[in-house]
Amino acid sequence: MISSDTQIEDNLSQQNGLAIINSKAPFSSDYGKDALDVALIFGSFEQKVSLFFQGDGVYQLIADQDATLVSIKDYLKTFSAFEFYDIEDIYVCQQSLVNRQLDEAFHINDVQVLASVEFGKALNSHQHVLRF
Repeated sequence: MISSDTQIEDNLSQQNGLAIINSKAPFSSDYGKDALDVALIFGSFEQKVSLFFQGDGVYQLIADQDATLVSIKDYLKTFSAFEFYDIEDIYVCQQSLVNRQLDEAFHINDVQVLASVEFGKALNSHQHVLRF
């Protein structure tokens, strides 16, 4: 579901913390796990963290992946802990989903799918940005 401009602007006026961009496929490197670790560390210190998924990073949100096929620990299950760290702002680039012919069957709840312009606005509202 695409969020309305008013809802996005309301959220943006309140954001100014850390944005973490996930742009790599989940098991192709350690970037996804590193991004998760940073998000949880900042969240544990009650810092404002927003997660952004674009490019191949959208694959991190796809349900029912089996990391054992590539002999890697499945860190994606840890995404369900976001609520305990007050990580509530999770954004996905709609165009990235379309380009990869993916639907919105995410393994975590409350993901906001945003059109490219709104995705950029949400990202630009943050003081600090880390890209993984």
